[in-house]
Amino acid sequence: MPRVTVVRCSARLPADQLTWQAWQALHRGPVVVDDDGQPHLTAAGIAYTVRPAGGDDVWLTSRADAEQELAGRGLAHQTVVGSVDPAGAALLDVVAVMDRLRSAGGCPWDAKQTHTSLMPYLLEEAYETYEALENDDLPHLREELGDLLLQIAFHARIAEDFDIDDVSRDLVDKLVRRHPHVFAGAPADDLEGSWEALKAAEKGRVSVTEGIPLGQPALMLAAKLQRRAAKLGAPFLPFPGLGGQLWELVNRCATSDLDPEVALRTVARAFRDRLAALEATGDLPSSPDEWSRRWS
Repeated sequence: MPRVTVVRCSARLPADQLTWQAWQALHRGPVVVDDDGQPHLTAAGIAYTVRPAGGDDVWLTSRADAEQELAGRGLAHQTVVGSVDPAGAALLDVVAVMDRLRSAGGCPWDAKQTHTSLMPYLLEEAYETYEALENDDLPHLREELGDLLLQIAFHARIAEDFDIDDVSRDLVDKLVRRHPHVFAGAPADDLEGSWEALKAAEKGRVSVTEGIPLGQPALMLAAKLQRRAAKLGAPFLPFPGLGGQLWELVNRCATSDLDPEVALRTVARAFRDRLAALEATGDLPSSPDEWSRRWS
């Protein structure tokens, strides 16, 4: 009985990266393909035609519905794995879509964006991702991580002096350098200290305050500065005024092994929930005493 051999390959990988079983099937032929221009087949001495599969053809395709189509036409088939997507292959689609959006004939809004115009979106997506983590909302987290990834792909596409591959290579190099206990057989002692020491050596930093982003929320900034000072053996240094009181509270959080940003956000979120619940009753308190009574 005539049977079509479907050689299924990944649309994301180079066409010549096929398994040995796939090459064997293609050499048996006759080979049919979905579109012309298959230099890897020509280089291997394999003739092919562009037409629908039938009979005893070997069909080289990346179509997801190939087997379904053959079944609909009443054709028996067997499938040979030609190539499969490795983990992370879908990131290639992100790059391709971003390139399409920024190229001629793409999206006018995307095409006119700059590093500066995208800055608010980067912060917004980071905060939304943080909130999804706070809420332990995994479906929302998946969406927000995608939005955050979009910002990375967007900035890498806009840049003139580097691209997404440069960003990825730099990241891989950094991870390998800063994990000598994994990649170079170094002892796994004081991992945090080793990371910070390697970072300081790489960047030529002379102060523990270098590299601390001043644009982060004030509680996070204060906690980071106090942790860096503590590594030098510096005692807690007080400051006057209300700002000094907040500074002291950050230090108290550290002595209790609390993140001040998380601690305050937890209280703020609880306040939001209780206030919204009171509003939902449609009967708001009319005096401070009643507010206190109903709040408690």
